[in-house]
Amino acid sequence: MRGIFRLIKTHFYNNIFSMITFGRKILIVDDNQQFVDLVRKILKQKEFIVSVAMDGKTAIEKAISEKPELVLLDLKLPDISGEEVLKRLKEIDRDIAVVIVTGFGGEQVAVDLMRKGAIDFISKPIDHEAFLRSVENAIEIRDSQIEDRLSARYSSLERFFPFLAHEIRNPLHAISGALAIIRKRSDLKDEILKQSIAIIDDEVQHLNNFVQECLNFVRPSNIIRFTEIDLNEVLSVVMNIVYHTYDLESQHIKITVEKDSSLSKIYANYEEIKQVFLNIIRNAFEAMPGGGELIIRTQEIRENPRCVMVTFTDNGVGISRDRMSYLFQPFFTTKQRGTGLGLALCRRIIEERHRGKIEIESEENKGTTVKIE
Repeated sequence: MRGIFRLIKTHFYNNIFSMITFGRKILIVDDNQQFVDLVRKILKQKEFIVSVAMDGKTAIEKAISEKPELVLLDLKLPDISGEEVLKRLKEIDRDIAVVIVTGFGGEQVAVDLMRKGAIDFISKPIDHEAFLRSVENAIEIRDSQIEDRLSARYSSLERFFPFLAHEIRNPLHAISGALAIIRKRSDLKDEILKQSIAIIDDEVQHLNNFVQECLNFVRPSNIIRFTEIDLNEVLSVVMNIVYHTYDLESQHIKITVEKDSSLSKIYANYEEIKQVFLNIIRNAFEAMPGGGELIIRTQEIRENPRCVMVTFTDNGVGISRDRMSYLFQPFFTTKQRGTGLGLALCRRIIEERHRGKIEIESEENKGTTVKIE
């Protein structure tokens, strides 16, 4: 019985550890090739995405370009001190988790660096299980710190918007009910009356959509549930919705979908990813008022196991350079009737809730590409 319990406990721990580590980016900064090879093998077995820097300069460059979530930092590097690299890493990304790697006798220095931003330290030679626990703890601490900060940022909105939604939706329901009665009892042959009812109905729908986008934006991340999903399948569902919602032929819009058949599954929230795809496609359609083409591609990123990319490329009106830096800001919009929350919500879902990346490249009068990975 004890052996069975140990087996169940081990299986449970491995599953939980896999959920925590799956697809997380770790940068190993150490000039000892033997140590690097050992640690890289251990981490890849747990499905981490691992990169290596053999000196401080390369570590800083990779921290900027690859945006790792955790750095294993050796104190003795051939060019820059570990303390200086730690300082630079924290300047690049205050949320980056740093675990100091030290040899015998370097524990006191490592402890001092923990006061300067490092989360933990490990001593060489490493113990396999203790090492993995340290990595897991560092990631959990990083995630908790980010979550606490985001919770503080959105806590007032999370309390205020549900109340606001209730106060707005009640009169909207009353207006919709009154409109239904007017339709039944009025002579809709009167063109002015017919247009007035359509305008009211349209504005009610617009307000309802705005309220829902506000609620989606401030929804606490702790209610989000992750499962293993296939992005190609999500995209198929989204395209089915698009084909039934939009009259693409009359809008002169062509959609090309190119799916990577070898795409790995990812841990994500199905409904939120679907919402992101729909938001981006809707934006692309609105950017092509005279028609155009939207190309959607899914692809595996070969150098990063189980890391995938989805790109949406349109040949619409594009975005001016001066507006690019504002695109993800809440309530910023270039549309006459936009809420300014669509892209802000996309970024929150992809980067804050799913630890991914969303980027936009655009040129005015040539088109826009949205990349998600």
